[in-house]
Amino acid sequence: MHQKKMAAPCRRMASRSLLQFLSGFRRTAVGKPGLRVFFGTSACRATLQTKAVPDRASSPWTLMAAVCLQRLPVISVDCSPIEQQFKEMLLQMEFEKSLLSDHEQRLLEDAERLSRKQADDYDSDEEDDRRDQEIVLAQDLEDSWEQRMKNFQPAKRVRDDVDEDLTSLERCLDDSLLLLAEQQVGGEKMWLLPQTQWQDGESLRQTAERALASLPAAAFKATFLGNAPCGLYKYKLPRAARTESTVGTKVFFFKAVLSDDGHPAAPNASLLWLKKDELQRYLKPAYMMKVERFVSV
Repeated sequence: MHQKKMAAPCRRMASRSLLQFLSGFRRTAVGKPGLRVFFGTSACRATLQTKAVPDRASSPWTLMAAVCLQRLPVISVDCSPIEQQFKEMLLQMEFEKSLLSDHEQRLLEDAERLSRKQADDYDSDEEDDRRDQEIVLAQDLEDSWEQRMKNFQPAKRVRDDVDEDLTSLERCLDDSLLLLAEQQVGGEKMWLLPQTQWQDGESLRQTAERALASLPAAAFKATFLGNAPCGLYKYKLPRAARTESTVGTKVFFFKAVLSDDGHPAAPNASLLWLKKDELQRYLKPAYMMKVERFVSV
C-alpha cells in the first residue's frame, strides 16, 4: 500500500513537461534567496548568445620579431695588474710542485754523460752502443727552438685601423659585438636590431630567422638560444596614423650567437658591429632601455 502511494507522485511528475518543471523550479527559487534562479529561457538565451558571438578580428598590434646576433670574443682580454700577479703566482706554484718532464730528464742525462767524458777514469767502451748513432743534445734542440721563436711574429692584438671600422666583423677581437642593421621604419631610416614582420603560419622564432636571412649581402650562420623571446618592445603609432585595425607594433627579441663568420669580404655600410657601450649612439633611448636588459657584456 505504501509503495502505491509513492508511485503516484512520481508518475505525475514524469507526465509533466520539461517547461512546466523549469517554471515551477523558478517559482521556488524566487521565494528562497539562497537558490540561484535558473529557468529555460535563460539557458536558451545563453546558448543563442554563444552562437551569435562572431569571430574576433585580428589583433590591432603589428607583430614583429628581431634577432640580437652576438659575436663572442675571439681572444682573451688583457690581464689587469692584479690578475697578472695572481697568474705568475699560480705558475710558480705549479712549477715548484711539478715533476721533471722528458726534456728536462734528457738535459740531466746529457749533463751526466758530459761529466763522465771529462773525468780521468772515463772508459769509452761503456758507450759503444751509441757510436753509430748521431747524438743530438737537448741543449741543441733548445737552441733551434729559440731561433724559430725569434723568427715567429704573432698577430697584433690591437689593430687601430680595423677597430675603428664599425662595419668589420674583425674589430675588437677581445670583446663581444652586436649586429645593427639600417632599416626603413615608416618614412625614416633607423638603426635597429634586424627585424621583420610576422607572417601567418610561422612562429616568432622563424620570423627572427627570416629577418637574419633577409639582410642584404649577408650569409650569417647563427645558433638561436631557445624558442622563447628574451625581450619585448612595444610602441603606439601617432594618433593621426592609428586605425581600427592598426594601433601600434610589438617587437619580440630573440638571442643568437654567430657560429660562422660568413660575412661578405667587402664592408657593408648598412650593417654595424658594435660593442655594448656603443649602442646608445645609434639606438633610440626607449629602444635602448629594452635592449640593454638582455644584452650581456
